[in-house]
Amino acid sequence: MTEAEATDAFAALSNPLRLRLLKHLVEAGATGLTAGAAAKSIGASPSGASFHLAALSEAELIVAERQSRQILYRARFDRLGALIGYLLHDCCRNDQAVRSCCGL
Repeated sequence: MTEAEATDAFAALSNPLRLRLLKHLVEAGATGLTAGAAAKSIGASPSGASFHLAALSEAELIVAERQSRQILYRARFDRLGALIGYLLHDCCRNDQAVRSCCGL
């Protein structure tokens, strides 16, 4: 992950609703959630959730897949792992004190 990709991802996650959406998508796993279900899970309107889902998608933290008349959203675990790896290995230089605080 590049520095620019990491800053885009962190910018997308800096909004509380987006962070909540991502957490619900992570919990949903490979099944994913529709925009309506994602909106309901965070108490937002479908249009509001769609706006935030688009920002997460643009940051490549989630993927959107059209299924018939609905769009299904899923977390991109590969990108989330890359973001965590970027922090631990690139930013923190794989420092053991940092790794131990994370149980690694």
